[in-house]
Amino acid sequence: MTSNLLNHQIDDILESVLEDASGDVYMVNPSRDAIEQFVSVATNFDGELPSVHMLADERTLKDVMDDFIVASNAADLVSQGALSLRTLEEAPENSLLVTEDSVVAIVHANDRVGGLVTDDESFVADTHDAYATRWEDASQFNLRTPPITDVRNTLSDEISAGAEEDFSAILDSLETARGDGDGLDEVTISLLVAAKNEALLYDISKWGEDVGIASKATFSRTKTKLEDMGLIDTEKVPIDVGRPRLRLKIGDERLTEADNGQLATVAQSILN
Repeated sequence: MTSNLLNHQIDDILESVLEDASGDVYMVNPSRDAIEQFVSVATNFDGELPSVHMLADERTLKDVMDDFIVASNAADLVSQGALSLRTLEEAPENSLLVTEDSVVAIVHANDRVGGLVTDDESFVADTHDAYATRWEDASQFNLRTPPITDVRNTLSDEISAGAEEDFSAILDSLETARGDGDGLDEVTISLLVAAKNEALLYDISKWGEDVGIASKATFSRTKTKLEDMGLIDTEKVPIDVGRPRLRLKIGDERLTEADNGQLATVAQSILN
């Protein structure tokens, strides 16, 4: 990759770099959009990914990783050894992609994005070494979201295959899952899926806590909110010893009539 990447989208630039790179790649000071696009491109990448070391502003990383869809896919990449995250104390002026063979400066000009490339051996080697040193000194970013592969596999094993299919279909229908009005959060999605499949509150909240989505208390509070709003309903299920457990059920017929692609949209319209 020796030519400048002009009039490209950020995802095109990232894909070009990943296709040509080997060894360690440093992604330095990426924008929020670049982080999101990197996770998307890397998740769908057809081939062997290089090891990407992302050095990013801590506040930007936290904001991006508040979206469960982005964070859970990023966690998958981390678990595969394709991505590691650390934070920058002092950011350079530009966003950079530093491979063993080239340095790409990402330049934004209004709605245009360009990747300005140099493959000068001495400059590339010095830059790569400089960011390798900064990487060693940087603080690790703690990504608390579980990998989406673990979420799906355990949901299928511990609740049902149907619940996992519903969960995946809802995520696929959403652009974001951060619960701020633009998308449902992961706990709400889990409870809606559990209600659609008439799972026990105990089972879905234990699964959610075990896999690392949220605590049982958070599941309980969210269940109460959704029940108060009429989205879900509960019925008591007696057990041999102890208090009866609660089976979750869909409480609004608009949700009952919606397919998985519509369930999130209908739920959001009711919540808002």
